[in-house]
Parts: sequence; structure tokens; C-alpha cells
Amino acid sequence: MAEQEVVKHTRKVYKIWNNKSNSFWHKLKEFLIEIVIIVFAITLSMWVHDWSEHKHQQKEVKEFLLGLRQDLLSDIKEMNGDQQSYLMQGRIFTYITSVGTNGTLSRDTLTKYQKWMFNTTRLQQNNGRFEGFKASGKIGNIENGELQNAIMDLYQENIPSVLASTDNYLYHKNQLLDFGIRNRKRTTDVNSNLSQLLLSDEAQNICDFLSHPAEIINRYQSAIQKMQMIVRQIEDQYKIKEEGKG
Repeated sequence: MAEQEVVKHTRKVYKIWNNKSNSFWHKLKEFLIEIVIIVFAITLSMWVHDWSEHKHQQKEVKEFLLGLRQDLLSDIKEMNGDQQSYLMQGRIFTYITSVGTNGTLSRDTLTKYQKWMFNTTRLQQNNGRFEGFKASGKIGNIENGELQNAIMDLYQENIPSVLASTDNYLYHKNQLLDFGIRNRKRTTDVNSNLSQLLLSDEAQNICDFLSHPAEIINRYQSAIQKMQMIVRQIEDQYKIKEEGKG
């Protein structure tokens, strides 16, 4: 509509300027009036376009942030479980190394904690939504600068640090698993030489590393706190009632 008005008034300017029946000052007056109308129409058209574009961008931002909130609530729940897993792993491997190579391991204790000795725990993050929004170049459309920075820090610093620590831990866990596969033997139909293997120098060295998951737990906690802060900000921004966060 604005473009049509500009064309119409541009034609009118042309006719005014080429109308020989009017005086120069009359032409100039009419000319300036039409120019002002054209400038106003163009300015209004640009403003309406920018407003419409901004409204569309913020609609996309809202959809992204509300979806991200759900992703983070799911990740927080998983990460709380992961922390407990690493706490239990730290306990069993601390027990194994506290006995020493000349000690005796309790078969009942090993049976109770066997799940934690041989499991592998690694964050399976829900980052597809973030990666897609970032790849589209739309992260900058988040007008809350603090929230935008927190999201970027979470996915580019906090979570990578968690994965770096867990990957290093899992490398040593896999060393223990490989050692057990190579050397474990049945002593009876229901028993094996697991206790003797865990008291060997090689296993003790590996278990000593595995008995210290504190760095992983601390990094998990930092990431969870960042996630909880992001969730709170999204909820405040869109007036959402809090849900259980795991």
C-alpha cells in the first residue's frame, strides 16, 4: 500500500513540475508538499516492515526458548542421576583401593556395587534445538543479553567441560573393563577371580584414578546451576509457573 502511495505521489510531483499554467512558487510549494508525503510514506513503510520483522523474530525466539526450557529440564533430571552414579562409583573404587594389594575384598560388597563398577555414565544432552538455532544465526535475536550469554556459556563452556571430564574417566573405566575381560576366570560355577584381579597392581592403579570423580561432580553441578538459572529467566520472561526440575 505504501509503495503504491509513493508511486502515485511521485507521478503527481512530475505533473506539478511540468504544469506550465502554475507559477514557479506555486509549483515549488506543491512539490515540497508531495516530497514530504513521499518521505513520510517511505519512512512509514520501513517502520512497518521493521516492526513486522521484529515481531516475527521474537515469535521465533519465544518458541526456541520455551523448547529450550523443556530440553534443560530433561537434561537437569538426567544430570542429577549422573551425579549420583559418579558418587557411587567413587565410593566403590575408594573401597577397593583402601584395602590395598595385600588386603581382602568383601564379596558381598563387590556384588552390591557391581553395577557401579562396570557401568558407563555420560551425558546425552538435548542440544539439537540449540545447535539448529545457532546455525541459523538467530541467537543474536534474543534481546535479553544476560540470557543469551548464559545459553552460549552453557553449551560452549559448561557442557564441553563436563564431557571432557567424563570422557577421561570413561577412558580409564574402559581400561579396567578390558583388563577384566582379558584376565577374569571362573573359579566355580558362581564365582570368579574378580577379587584377586582388583587387588593386582594394574587394577589398583586404575581404580585409584576412578576413586576420584570429584572434578566431574563439580562440573556437573556448575552446569546444572547454569541450566536452572536459564530456566528461571525463561520462566520469568514468559510468566511461566515453575515445574519440578528433577
